[in-house]
Amino acid sequence: MLWFLIMLGVALVISAIGYYKYVYFISLGYGFSVAAIAVTSLIAFRENLSAATIIFCVLFVVYGLRLSGYLLIREIVSSSYRNKMKTEIKDGKTMKFIAKFFIWITCALLYACQTAPLYFRLYNDAETNVSLHIGMSIMFIGVAIESIADIQKNAAKKKAPNRFVSSGLYRLVRCPNYLGEMLFWTGVIVSAIGALTNVLSWIIAITGYLGIIYVMFSGARRLELRQNRTYGQDPEYQAYVKKTPIMVPFIPLYSVASQKWLIG
Repeated sequence: MLWFLIMLGVALVISAIGYYKYVYFISLGYGFSVAAIAVTSLIAFRENLSAATIIFCVLFVVYGLRLSGYLLIREIVSSSYRNKMKTEIKDGKTMKFIAKFFIWITCALLYACQTAPLYFRLYNDAETNVSLHIGMSIMFIGVAIESIADIQKNAAKKKAPNRFVSSGLYRLVRCPNYLGEMLFWTGVIVSAIGALTNVLSWIIAITGYLGIIYVMFSGARRLELRQNRTYGQDPEYQAYVKKTPIMVPFIPLYSVASQKWLIG
């Protein structure tokens, strides 16, 4: 539990950026917290590292920096994105401090739980096993899908700024970046097999995994509602959403808009 508290402290420090701008609790604070926890783990357990666990840590760093770096660059470069987000996301200026405090603690707890298989594996000095290699492969695929989806979306929006994206990976699912996110953390859970040595560590890791899956589906619902407002009258969009799953390829789940328990 000591290392969980240490990594929670790291996440609290990094995600505190949300006090500057509310949305940063779950955007910049998220990716940078994951990267910071991985870097902290690399330093703290440097004497126990193998080639495989170094790569394992680096995957977390790449994931976190890619995600938050992309969000930060988009916010700085794109004035249209900034203007759009002003109407789509609350700025938190009228939010009471106690509410922000609760969100800050909750987010940091989630990030520490999500990354638990990383630092528990290093702390337990678990031997490199098949589950680690399989998990890292899934994580790599997840990062690749997210990266490709972002590139494809940017390219499509440059050609047709006012049209929804339905090319590339968006032919398979309407939220391929969320699919990549879920794959990444699924790989993390797979990597935990053989590395977590007690029930409590498994509870922490599974809580983090279920938490991020919930967040992804909530984000998909928020995006669907926004796109329905923007493109809902477009017959081409209506045909697209009826034949393209929202999150997982080949699974006939086409909408989560009615699922109000997904609070995004």
